[in-house]
Amino acid sequence: MSAFIRQDGGPILTRNDLPDIPPAFVDATSVFNPAAAVVGGRTLLMLRIQSRGRETGLLRAWSDDGIVFAPENELVAVRGLEKIPGTLLHLYDPRLTWVEGRLLCVLAADTDAGCRLVTTTVDVHGDLDVIGVCDQPDVRNGVLFPERFRGHYLRLDRPNAVPLAGGPTTGDTIMLSKSEDLVAWHSVGPVFSGRPSAWDELIGAGPPPIKTYAGWLLVYHGVATHFAGCNIYQAGAALLDLVDPTRLIARTRRNILEPRESWELVGQVPNVVFPSGMTADRHDADGFVPDDAILRLYYGAADTCIGLATTTVGDLVRACQDD
Repeated sequence: MSAFIRQDGGPILTRNDLPDIPPAFVDATSVFNPAAAVVGGRTLLMLRIQSRGRETGLLRAWSDDGIVFAPENELVAVRGLEKIPGTLLHLYDPRLTWVEGRLLCVLAADTDAGCRLVTTTVDVHGDLDVIGVCDQPDVRNGVLFPERFRGHYLRLDRPNAVPLAGGPTTGDTIMLSKSEDLVAWHSVGPVFSGRPSAWDELIGAGPPPIKTYAGWLLVYHGVATHFAGCNIYQAGAALLDLVDPTRLIARTRRNILEPRESWELVGQVPNVVFPSGMTADRHDADGFVPDDAILRLYYGAADTCIGLATTTVGDLVRACQDD
């Protein structure tokens, strides 16, 4: 049984909810894989949108209740793109994290020399300023921890080291990296890897981890590749040690959310649930998210629209610990 319960009524955002933004994003093709953060008591989603020419843009959407969102009518501005080496092809899949009072964003940048991770600040308007670009040539799924460890920022990421037949390289191991300045990053070591012939053969971090009394709680995506038809993207969860996040405490044996609804099964990329944004309704005085806090998970569905599912910290922690 899934730890998450889907929001009634189907996807919360589809291409029909998007404004026309000339010249490229008129009658846009899709909206998916959003980042999420609570800003001034409102929920911000940073959306990945795609044009009919397969161009990628970022768009903000705001909500007072975390359920009904109103997209803005202008794209997110990203300043400092000249820092990205090579030819930039796509900038996509943002991940938002509050780190010690500052809202930061990590993006994936497809270039002619591989995928780079780009770290930015988020200004008061929700636009982005590039701080640094990871010098590792092909890495994805970067998410920041919400606090520093002994002066270092920490990031989970996923090197693209596994070639797919007839497709791009991908990855099966989540790594931990550290940085003093968000510019130069150094590998700390592996956190956990995919499980052959299981639902999570290939993996990558989803939303940024949250701090709970049981450990750092991470929702991640897993891909089952052992089906003749196509890959199946699902969601799972893991608990990492609060002091040493390379130490895996527990992990869901089964997925906690999988494609079942028609809009998750059919779209640009069929059979996809891709967790990318998550908010908690509260933190306690010590900075932990308590067991009874409500989590809202925002996910891309079939690379076409956006779904919402909810759970509590306690339910998700128990799902990690179940045999």
